[in-house]
Amino acid sequence: MKVLLFNGSPHEKGCTYTALSEVAKTIALEGIKTEIVWLGTKPMQSCIACRSCATTKACVFDDIVNEAAMQCAEADGFIFGTPVHYAAASGTLTTFMDRLFYTAGKALALKPAAGVVSCRRSGSTATFEQINKYFTICQMPVVSSQYWNAVHGHSPEEVQQDLEGMQTMRTLGRNMAWMLKCIEAGTAAGIPRPYQEERVSTNFIR
Repeated sequence: MKVLLFNGSPHEKGCTYTALSEVAKTIALEGIKTEIVWLGTKPMQSCIACRSCATTKACVFDDIVNEAAMQCAEADGFIFGTPVHYAAASGTLTTFMDRLFYTAGKALALKPAAGVVSCRRSGSTATFEQINKYFTICQMPVVSSQYWNAVHGHSPEEVQQDLEGMQTMRTLGRNMAWMLKCIEAGTAAGIPRPYQEERVSTNFIR
């Protein structure tokens, strides 16, 4: 089994990375592979709703989104991390998730996911709520912790001083590992994935 952790911060080894590393380290202790994927600082094209991915199964903009989509098909769980920018996720992570969930929704569906938020002072809960909405529209079990998945600090050193936040990250890692093992055990016992009805779309017009 493997968990992908996406780092949506412009700083490769900053506060968000510090939080994700604590989660990844804990998951690894449970015998599950992890990989932290930094989204980088290159300009990222936002979704233009061209719907090409519906037929090509890839985004028309061939960048890290398509790379991640291929990785998602082989992964079992996901964690998306971001710093707080104006009480919201970073522009990079938002754009990435918009396109990834549209392109690779089937590869993500029914796989456990969690969001991790890093903030200096405030805006964490609004950002946390934003990220979780992607999971619940894609049938992904949301992995929780002992508190909302946030750390506080202006530097990696300050984040490490947030003892409750770091403990929350470790609890999240253990809960992710537990859920993955439960799913694996259920599959081995012959429990099938939920039946999928044909999708119905209703437009709210008169």
